[in-house]
Amino acid sequence: MALKEGDKAPPFTLPSSEGGNVSLEALRKERWVVLYFYPKDDTPGCTKESCDFRDLNKRFEQAGAVIVGISPDGLSSHQKFAAKFTLPFPLLSDEGSKVATAYGVWKEKSMYGRTYMGIERTTFLIRPDGRLARLYPKVKVDGHAEALFADLTALRQNKSASAKSVR
Repeated sequence: MALKEGDKAPPFTLPSSEGGNVSLEALRKERWVVLYFYPKDDTPGCTKESCDFRDLNKRFEQAGAVIVGISPDGLSSHQKFAAKFTLPFPLLSDEGSKVATAYGVWKEKSMYGRTYMGIERTTFLIRPDGRLARLYPKVKVDGHAEALFADLTALRQNKSASAKSVR
């Protein structure tokens, strides 16, 4: 069954490029989580997407969100990629693609007539309560980080307006 807005985000704990393990539970403590799945470190689309999130990271932090990237690459690859492009957020290693499978982004792909399994570039915006606020499947990189930030801002304003009207 595919995930949809309002569903509880599948829990995970994965090794981080910044050392140790990172869990969704720890990430979302009173924060929104921008969880982006990308196919491979240091490839053109993945680099652009990661750098776009890097460039907006301070704005996301000020809006109460944390960014985290997940791919099937190993920790050594993640550490080199993060260092090369000065990425200020953790990249998590999903070797074996169990978390990607749980999120429904580990899919059959094809290129030049050859089929293989891989990540479908997808981003999830997760509320502090652990529920999926927005899903962005088959991401087109150009403008994605900016559009996601606009959605986060709108969702937070709607939540604030709802909370004020209840008082």
